[in-house]
Amino acid sequence: MRLDTLDQWLEWQTVLHDKAIDLGLDRVREVADRLGIDKIAERVITVAGTNGKGSTVAAYENWLHRAGYSVASYTSPHLLVYNERIRHNLRLASDDELCAAFAAVEDARAETALTYFEFGTLAALYFMQQRLPDFAILEVGLGGRLDAVNIIDADLVHLTPIGLDHQSYLGDDRESIGFEKAGVLRAGVAVVLNDAQPPQSVLAEIDRLDCRCLQLGRDYRFTLQQDDQFLWYGKDREYRLDNVLCGAHQAQNLAGVVAGLSLLLSLDDFGPDQVRSGFHGTRIAGRLQLLQSPLACQLMADVGHNQDAARALAESLLRLRHDKGRVVVLLGMLKDKQPDLFVEALQPVVDYWWFITLDTERGLDAAALAARVGSQVEAKQHFERIDNALDHALSSLTNQDIMLVTGSFVTVELLLRALSASGEFN
Repeated sequence: MRLDTLDQWLEWQTVLHDKAIDLGLDRVREVADRLGIDKIAERVITVAGTNGKGSTVAAYENWLHRAGYSVASYTSPHLLVYNERIRHNLRLASDDELCAAFAAVEDARAETALTYFEFGTLAALYFMQQRLPDFAILEVGLGGRLDAVNIIDADLVHLTPIGLDHQSYLGDDRESIGFEKAGVLRAGVAVVLNDAQPPQSVLAEIDRLDCRCLQLGRDYRFTLQQDDQFLWYGKDREYRLDNVLCGAHQAQNLAGVVAGLSLLLSLDDFGPDQVRSGFHGTRIAGRLQLLQSPLACQLMADVGHNQDAARALAESLLRLRHDKGRVVVLLGMLKDKQPDLFVEALQPVVDYWWFITLDTERGLDAAALAARVGSQVEAKQHFERIDNALDHALSSLTNQDIMLVTGSFVTVELLLRALSASGEFN
């Protein structure tokens, strides 16, 4: 089957399976075998966990590219265009390249039903195999053990902090979720555990599989400095590094990447200045991102949607806010998240809450969101459209204020589309 455009291919993928999520590897492995997917890169980094995965992938990708390696990456979800999910040497895959990969997957699929994510994952792996980069970086979409990415064995597994998210699929507590995340481990594989207090289920799997592991707080640590820098300490080396991504929590993400690089490469071959400069230029949209806009206030966006992400946002906002300014949060969330926990963690640093309707199948409308957190905070404003919220901000906020748009990838997408469409809100 051949379709003409990327949009046609993406629409086609939505009807191939009667479930949006169907965890399991048998169907994906079957199609991968037909595609002949085997070696996708000289070395593979798999990034799993709850928070910080996207930033971690971006940091690995940027550093390795600047060091002269060829690098391909696969992440999800995207914010504005599907092409964001698959990159080669920091360049987004083109529509033609994606269509060619999708056609290859469709030819191999036969009658096997694939979800949207599974189809896209196979296309990404096919894309990488055609190019065989020095490094492939794969972000796990959901969980780990039964996620489609897990058909590929990694040379390095990077586990970011594990928290409560996707409980309906992964379990109700950190121990259950940790077991699912640790499902990407293999016997003897190198592991970065960028979590000072990981679930015991993760530690047990690392021990059982005799993995070579560097753990935050045990094998490496970092300390924040006052000049947007941090010091990284390992067993036999120390680096002064720049926190190139906005937010105090990003230093932990970058610290984990340094640990991972020390397992993959001999960092002594690069020298302290090159280790430091390798992260310069790292960018990722929607992670405490400061945006240009006609608003007088600082406009920031973050895709965080769980309690741990909210805690990290609260810490960063406390550092960023002006003494005389206000923090206003425009919050939009999905039905299957826990807005009460998100609001609880962020509430201490927020002056005003504004709620927005997410007009999608999984989205909460502003009134329903208010009802779910009504005992905790009072929403000063409800909005049905993002441009209405921006109009109100334009007329009511000053240059001392911070407006944070958060709660979901969908919420941030609405904002970015509004800003890109026009400098005026109507």
